[in-house]
Amino acid sequence: MALVDDLNEPISEREITRRRALLTLGGGALGVASLGGIVTLLRFMSPNVLFEPATRFKVGRVEDIPIGSVLVIPKRKIFVARNDQGCFAMSSVCTHLGCMVQHQTASKAKEEFFCPCHGSRFDFEGNVVGGPAPRPLDQVSLEIDGGELVVDIKETVPHGTVTEV
Repeated sequence: MALVDDLNEPISEREITRRRALLTLGGGALGVASLGGIVTLLRFMSPNVLFEPATRFKVGRVEDIPIGSVLVIPKRKIFVARNDQGCFAMSSVCTHLGCMVQHQTASKAKEEFFCPCHGSRFDFEGNVVGGPAPRPLDQVSLEIDGGELVVDIKETVPHGTVTEV
């Protein structure tokens, strides 16, 4: 059987349609790849920055916190308390597994904090009084600047540190 040379044969209508379809498909793939490259290039050129709130912020005036009370700031995850010696700030993150500790007044004379997830309990100063928490609540830096209480949640201080008023 003799071989037929396809290149010398005239192109049928079916061949033109197939060729046009393959060219369209190839051009579409090239367009999608080019668009993906351009999007990647634009994302590379724009800064990838995570904006976080400042770690140092004002919480109010000293006079706003009566002796023996607690100022709860849930958005910043801190408690600011005042006793006879002065003011101090504690993190509201439980030292057991990182749950959010809640403030509760058990009675008029007793303020405490508790972890609703695992049952840890802390006294007014943040000391562990019950539950699985291994250590007291972390204390963060608190200072007075022009009569305003300023907290820095990035800087921890030793437990029992009090800012004198």
